[in-house]
Amino acid sequence: MKYGYFDDNKREYIITNPKTPVKWTNYVGTLSFGGIVDQTGGSLICKGDPALNRIVKYIPQLPGSDFKGETLYIRFKEENGKYKIFSPFFVPTLDDYDLYECHVGLSYQKIVSEFYGIRTEVTIFVPNEENRVIRKIEVKNISGKDLEIDVIPVVEFTHFDALKQYTNADWCPQTMTMRASKNADGTVLLRQYAFMKKDTENNFFTSNYPVDSFQTDRKLFLGDNEYGTWKNPLELQNESLSNFEANRGDNIAALLHKLGTVKDGETKTVVTQLGQGAPNEIEKNAEKFKKVAKVDKAFQELSEFWDDYLSKAEFHTPDAAFNSMVNIHNPRQCHTTYNWSRYLSLYQLGLGARGIGFRDSSQDILGILSSMPQKGKELIKKLISVKKEDGSAMHQFFPSTMEANEGDSREEPHLKDYYGDDHLWIVQTVIEYIKETGDYDFLDEEITFYEKKVPLSNRKKATVLEHLKRSLEFTKNNCGKHGLPMLGFADWNDTVNLPGDAESIFNANLYGKALNEMAAMLDHLGDTTLADQYRKDHAHMKEVVNTHCWDGDWYLRYFEDNGNPIGSKQNSEGQIYTNAQSWTILAGFATEERAKKSLDSIEDKLNTKFGIKLSYPGYNGYDESIGGFLRILLEQKKMAVFSYIQILG
Repeated sequence: MKYGYFDDNKREYIITNPKTPVKWTNYVGTLSFGGIVDQTGGSLICKGDPALNRIVKYIPQLPGSDFKGETLYIRFKEENGKYKIFSPFFVPTLDDYDLYECHVGLSYQKIVSEFYGIRTEVTIFVPNEENRVIRKIEVKNISGKDLEIDVIPVVEFTHFDALKQYTNADWCPQTMTMRASKNADGTVLLRQYAFMKKDTENNFFTSNYPVDSFQTDRKLFLGDNEYGTWKNPLELQNESLSNFEANRGDNIAALLHKLGTVKDGETKTVVTQLGQGAPNEIEKNAEKFKKVAKVDKAFQELSEFWDDYLSKAEFHTPDAAFNSMVNIHNPRQCHTTYNWSRYLSLYQLGLGARGIGFRDSSQDILGILSSMPQKGKELIKKLISVKKEDGSAMHQFFPSTMEANEGDSREEPHLKDYYGDDHLWIVQTVIEYIKETGDYDFLDEEITFYEKKVPLSNRKKATVLEHLKRSLEFTKNNCGKHGLPMLGFADWNDTVNLPGDAESIFNANLYGKALNEMAAMLDHLGDTTLADQYRKDHAHMKEVVNTHCWDGDWYLRYFEDNGNPIGSKQNSEGQIYTNAQSWTILAGFATEERAKKSLDSIEDKLNTKFGIKLSYPGYNGYDESIGGFLRILLEQKKMAVFSYIQILG
């Protein structure tokens, strides 16, 4: 089944069948204000931390056919006098369409559809540096006759504390409030807030078109004590909505726009704004994008941002698909992960459990340094500030509070509480930033160590260079029986969690890469003494890896606490792991002969037409002593192909 195609000229992926196998999300805006929009117009919008300042209620676990956060209804009267109601986004009404296109663009979503002789084009984006998402709704009559058309955009709000919305069903509805004000031009401004934010931050929803009526209570909109449905909201059969201002309950914003008679071939435009701001500024701010020309200018400025961002590095080869990937989609993805890390997505739901990952963001920064190095530097400083005095790093942190924690290791108190690779990634990230910018003065900037119980003003500091040195020292001082770095709770493969003093060949390789990078930089800085010491440390670890980890045709992946290998011919399952081969080469540990042999083994045992597998052969049962990795692979023994393996090994 084909669901769409790439349009490289427009820098878009165009979905032509909304019933994709999984929800297909796009990111609009940034972590400062923005979120995700799916292929049927549903959205999850937040300002800042998605756990602590969420605006729209999007529940990813709902079926794809259900309303999720935001939609658009269009209605017209049929010959029987009843309204025909449909969504040009397909969901939630599920009407048959004559045309459906979801243009997944660079920080925008454009949904173009044709139902019942009505063509709708909705462009969804967050203007640069703005705390609002705009939906430009263009409705064209292509039916061959004049039509009376009404347009009703709808948003469902959530409590700002995203997790509390689901865990405290008594308190949250009591706090939710809606207020409406009608302007002289016939437009309506709806404000939404939990009462404790009444005087500090309000959400707002408004449009640039005169409003016939509005609704702010979900129960009244759906009708019949909510036995009406999002597929067929009963209140939309009424001539007008009830203009009810909710003092509690499930808050929505529904604005009924009566476009009047739309002649055949005529287009009418409605622009909505969903945003957040200080209560005394909202009314003025809402005026900013009422004119369509202003909206079009903002959309053009967004396009110009991407022109500039993508122009920093371009590559042209005979392979058009490769060019598309490296010049458009990969740099765009790097921009997305820089902003959001894994904090808000459809697998990490932004409810406060994860935050920004230390390893994730250390890697993400590498992808944006050529385009926006100063933004990379800002995030590097945040990452270093959650490194501990011993050189290790906290696994994740929350961007609004900078509170950090140890990640999933908190759930396994019998295992080590640090990840053996986190602190090593930042070494390469800092050095790549310096290579890109020549900003050697950054190495002398002082940044605090993380100590949760100590106030920020009282925390100890060290230079950036000292932080990097301590990263290497921590690994050097925490090795196991074979002289390899200990695994900790986990390494890059988060779900292999071995008890005791298990050792990780991957951590050894990452350490080796970091040693080489540091030695080269210190040579440039004139500190040849320390550079020489790092080269000695590298030579020592190279000897350890080649003495203990070569299995005849490839390198091992782990040693358990009892000395048993994983990723060995001795194992009946999981005999070979990809990144034990690739990273031994990247670290400069593999001899030329062994490098060739290990890569041949990847080609022979791990390569498939879908990409390279994580490991081989597949596991046939769950072994609690190894960890959740096996649970992931059990149902996909022949399909364990991860994207990062294809890029970073």
